[in-house]
Amino acid sequence: MTERKRTGTRRLFAPRMASAPAWIAVLTLLAGCATLEQQGMAPPPPQAAAPKALRDTPQDAERKRLIALYGGEYQWPKAQTYLDQVLVRLATASDTPTQPYRVTILNSGVVNAFALPSGDLFVTRGMLALANDTSEVAAVMAHEIAHVTARHAFLRAEKEKTEAVIAQASQIIESRQKSDEIEAAAARTIAGYSRQQEFEADRLGIDVIARAGYDPFAASRFLTALGRSSEMRAELLGQADSGRPDILATHPSTPERVAAALQVARQFGAPGVGDRARQAYLDAIDGMMFGDDPTDGAIRGRAFIHPRLGFAFQAPEGYVLQNSAQAVLGVVSGGAEALRFDSVRAPAGKSLKAYLTSGWIDGLLASSIREDKVNGLPAVYADARAGEWNFRVAVIAFNDDIYRMIFAVKAMTPETSRRFDESIASFHPITPDEQKLAQPLHLRLAVAGLGDNAATLAARMALTDRPLEQFELLNGLDSDQLKPGESYKIVAY
Repeated sequence: MTERKRTGTRRLFAPRMASAPAWIAVLTLLAGCATLEQQGMAPPPPQAAAPKALRDTPQDAERKRLIALYGGEYQWPKAQTYLDQVLVRLATASDTPTQPYRVTILNSGVVNAFALPSGDLFVTRGMLALANDTSEVAAVMAHEIAHVTARHAFLRAEKEKTEAVIAQASQIIESRQKSDEIEAAAARTIAGYSRQQEFEADRLGIDVIARAGYDPFAASRFLTALGRSSEMRAELLGQADSGRPDILATHPSTPERVAAALQVARQFGAPGVGDRARQAYLDAIDGMMFGDDPTDGAIRGRAFIHPRLGFAFQAPEGYVLQNSAQAVLGVVSGGAEALRFDSVRAPAGKSLKAYLTSGWIDGLLASSIREDKVNGLPAVYADARAGEWNFRVAVIAFNDDIYRMIFAVKAMTPETSRRFDESIASFHPITPDEQKLAQPLHLRLAVAGLGDNAATLAARMALTDRPLEQFELLNGLDSDQLKPGESYKIVAY
């Protein structure tokens, strides 16, 4: 939750959102179910020149917008230099070797990568953390290069323009039913087209990495890791069995893509062919920040700590938190309960009670409003109702801001109410211990000893949620396959 997003009193939430899927859909998107625009390969010879620089173009505004959306550029010279070298090797092996490219690392723990028609490639810190060797990173970048060379990025930009036109037209069509039919037809067309694009980009990308001398099986390995990552997030959010297609049904499911990628890779030989360059890649990302940037608040288990703004609070038992630029969102398994936490600038001359009743939230029950203190801070509680959902709302004054906590549940029992109130009461100025706890997490390399296994190295992870599973995911391990003397990624301060 960034400070720059907190001004004004925009209606960030209203209880008229009367169904669990509305909450769950938001959390799913924030979980970073990337497009496959998430894949990964090895660097060129030392004598290779740097990638040809791109000139600023009219598309530069879009580039800047995307960088801002993902937390800005992440400065990690070792990784940047390494990726530049990989990009040279890939560009040389592509069908358009004279096309200028550049790659930018984004300051986001979300697993994602994407491309603009200009040849700008973007990879997040989260994507780099999930990849396990140079060939996997190269597979991601080659996939994105394929989106550019096959004009997918251009067509997607044109598609977005078409969507905008359709949306405007649908608003003025007299028959709402007809409007819905038009929008639904457009969505189906876009979904099928995106599916075709992704398979084509996978195929073209694997061809490029093979020609560049990288392991052609890297794409299937990274897609497998991507599927495991998505499943783990879904399980934490209680959606593992929701039956929803990957990426809002606009991209093919990961199992399909893995199978297709394997089939393409086998055309270049048996597994083991090509360069993987594992250790060189791990050395390049060693020390890189992992997960959320604490500048915008840190999630530590059920606690949310914001060292820059100086506060912390704890969600109720069973909640999984997700941080975004707009708010902190939380949900329990199955989506039966949800939480939203955000803030606005305190209006001058207006009391907390007057602010709470100023109309930014619908369905407020006037009889439920009560004024209180939260760790010495002025606070006002209230309930709201919309359809089958009940809400507990609290606004707390701290420094020059108003912090808003909104809980949603279908049945507001005394026990549920108690848990919500305990979470609200946990809001407090940050302590020195919490300040230390909110320090950035980093990827570190741990060398496996003779007596080490996945459990012993996972015990060194500074993660509270499923540390063993996350260790295995980060290192692409299906079982306890550690090799003495090899390096493995762990997460530590």
